[in-house]
Amino acid sequence: MRRPLLENTRCDVLIVGCGITGSLMAEQLTRQGLDIILIDRERPGRGSTAASTSMLLWEIDRSLQELTQLYGFDRAVRAYRASYQAVHGLKALVRELNLPCEMRDKDSLYLAAGDSAKQLIEEHALRRRAGLPGSFLDHHALLSEYEITRAGALVSPGSADADPMQLASGLLNVAVSRDARLFDGEAVSFDCAAQSVGVGLKDGGVIEARHVILATGYVMPDIVTASVQKPSSSWAIATRPQPQNSWRGGALIWEDSKDYLYARTTKAGRIIIGGEDSEDITDPDARDALIPAKAEALTAKLAALWPRAELDIEFRWAGTFDTTSDGLPLIGPVPGHSCVYAAYGYGGNGITFSFLATQLLGGLIAGRHSPLLEDFALDRTG
Repeated sequence: MRRPLLENTRCDVLIVGCGITGSLMAEQLTRQGLDIILIDRERPGRGSTAASTSMLLWEIDRSLQELTQLYGFDRAVRAYRASYQAVHGLKALVRELNLPCEMRDKDSLYLAAGDSAKQLIEEHALRRRAGLPGSFLDHHALLSEYEITRAGALVSPGSADADPMQLASGLLNVAVSRDARLFDGEAVSFDCAAQSVGVGLKDGGVIEARHVILATGYVMPDIVTASVQKPSSSWAIATRPQPQNSWRGGALIWEDSKDYLYARTTKAGRIIIGGEDSEDITDPDARDALIPAKAEALTAKLAALWPRAELDIEFRWAGTFDTTSDGLPLIGPVPGHSCVYAAYGYGGNGITFSFLATQLLGGLIAGRHSPLLEDFALDRTG
């Protein structure tokens, strides 16, 4: 599907990056009837997408309480509602296109990390005020309904899980069927004029586009600066299939803590658990050297979280992702570079935010503006 660029060319929109974000953008923009080119320096989806645990949560890494303290209730609620609607929109898109990506509707289970559920009780009250769905389970209810021993939890409907590589591949195939062009190439320069951008490639080729969308994950071009963004590594493990040992409904599990633990099951019955995040170790070699030790730590955490699990670990991996200090994505125009836009999902809501980016940037290119573009601006301070 991907081929070398043999001569300079033009398009309406150039998408830099062919992971899940670039694939979602290509589907949306070809749907809008635009002439699309995608480029990537490696095989599509082999960056952050391949390492994703693909928990399609609408709940944001920063709680509604924390976002309210940062930005006020109205702005915080706007972000949460947009995230909720994005998960529903993504699920509807998968159904419409009949994409084979093992997508399943899931509840989420947000666990208290310590001895008290006070923070979750307050979070639940604020979510109710915002009209967001979910209920609070105290220790006894959580133990009775999910057989998990924690001080409490919030259980919320409306999330999902999926196979991220299948999802990205399916979306790319749809875009290519609508005449999107996919080239092997690394963008190294951006020459911005009033109505177009000339993108220079490492091999010397040039693509002229009316608009450029950067969907390069944590590998940011030099033209992008954001004070709220920083890279972080995460580790994960997957057990052998054991569908008989799954918790109720295979709910998506995550914790009320900064470096939270997260867990889900797969369609085959594997248990995936991840975490042990670090902002200090992002070099790929150093990160991967820690896989054995991190896998051992995660196995111990799985045993504590779900003693019923068989601890026969079949896969171990790591990935580097960008995070933001406020838990929100970076979506919108790149300051100082006309016609260049960023589509960076980031954090535990990466795929959810990627879909939201397609709606916001697709609308912006079509002449529509959303207040969310100010909320997610690259030059915001969090």
